[in-house]
Amino acid sequence: MNFFNRIFGFLSQDMAIDLGTANTLVYARGRGIVLNEPSVVAIETVNGRRQVKAVGNDAKLMMGKTPGNVEAIRPLRDGVIADIETAEEMIKYFITKVHGASRLPSWPEIVICVPSGSTPVERRAIRDAASNAGAAQVHLILEPMAAAIGAGMPVTEPIGSMVVDIGGGTTEVAVLSLRGLAYTTSVRVGGDKMDEAIINYVRRNHNLLIGDATAERIKKQIGAALPPADGIGAVLEIKGRDLVNGVPKEITINQGQVADALSEPVSAIIESVRLALENTQPELAADIVDQGIVLTGGGALLGGLDEALREATGLPVTVAEDPLSCVALGTGRALEDPIYRGVLMSA
Repeated sequence: MNFFNRIFGFLSQDMAIDLGTANTLVYARGRGIVLNEPSVVAIETVNGRRQVKAVGNDAKLMMGKTPGNVEAIRPLRDGVIADIETAEEMIKYFITKVHGASRLPSWPEIVICVPSGSTPVERRAIRDAASNAGAAQVHLILEPMAAAIGAGMPVTEPIGSMVVDIGGGTTEVAVLSLRGLAYTTSVRVGGDKMDEAIINYVRRNHNLLIGDATAERIKKQIGAALPPADGIGAVLEIKGRDLVNGVPKEITINQGQVADALSEPVSAIIESVRLALENTQPELAADIVDQGIVLTGGGALLGGLDEALREATGLPVTVAEDPLSCVALGTGRALEDPIYRGVLMSA
C-alpha cells in the first residue's frame, strides 16, 4: 500500500501557489519550490486581438520598454486579482511550465494563498482563475497563516505568536494560535508603495523621473528603514529623465535620503503592528513577549526594519530564515501535511 501511495504521490500534479503581487512561487507536492517568477504578463495586440506574448521573467524585462502594440501587465494589485483574464493566462502558463510535457491527464489539487483582508468576491476570482486554468480542487489559505507555517512557528499549539508578512502589495499582521487567527489586520502597504515613495521623493527633490525598475534597485541596494548614523550612508548612481530639460541625466542618491523617502510606508507598517498588539488578548500578548515577532516576505529584507520595529514595540523581532519563500513553503506544507489541513478553506 505504501509503495502505491509513493507512486501516486510521485505522479501527482498537486501544487501550492503563492500568487504574489510581485512574484509567483509554485510548490509541487514532493518536489518543493519548483518555480519563482515575477507576476507579469506581456500582452500583444495583433489585428485587434489580444494574445499573450510572454509571462514571468521574460515579461518583466519588457516592463517600461514596450512598443505601442505590447503591454506589460501585472494582473495582481494590492495582493488581489485586478485583471482576471490575464491572471488566468498567467496561472495556466505557470501550471503548464511546472507539469512539463506530461502525457498523464492532470487534474491537480491546488492550494492558493490569499490576503487576510481580501473580500469574498476577490477570493472567488482567485478560485475561478485556478479552476479555469485546469485545477480539479482549489483550496485557499490565508497569507499570514501560510507565512507562519513556512517560518516554522507553532501555529497548531495553544501558544500565541505574531507574524508580519510584508509582500509586494500588502502587509499582513496576525496573531496566531491553535490553527487560527486570533487577530489579523491587513494594510495595503508593501514593496510597491515603497517603490512609489522613492519615485516621488526623487521627482520632488531632484526633478528626476525614474521608473519602477530603478526604484526597486534603489530599495534593494541601499534601502533603509532607519537613517544611517552619519546621515548619509551608502551611495548609488541612478539614471532617469530630467524634468526641467527633458533629457536623460545621472545623479547620486544616498542611504539617508532613501530612509527619508521610505519613512511613510515604514511608519504605516509599524502602526499596523502596534494596532495588532493593542487588540491582542492578554494571555496571547504574554506569549508574544516570549516568542517575539517574526518578519516574512520580501519587505522583511529592507535594511533596519527589524530594528525599527524593535524600537517601536520593545519586543524581540527576528527575520525568518528565508523570508521570500516562507508563504510558498507554508502553503506547500498545508497541502502535504494532514496536521495543517484544518487551516485550508474554500472560497
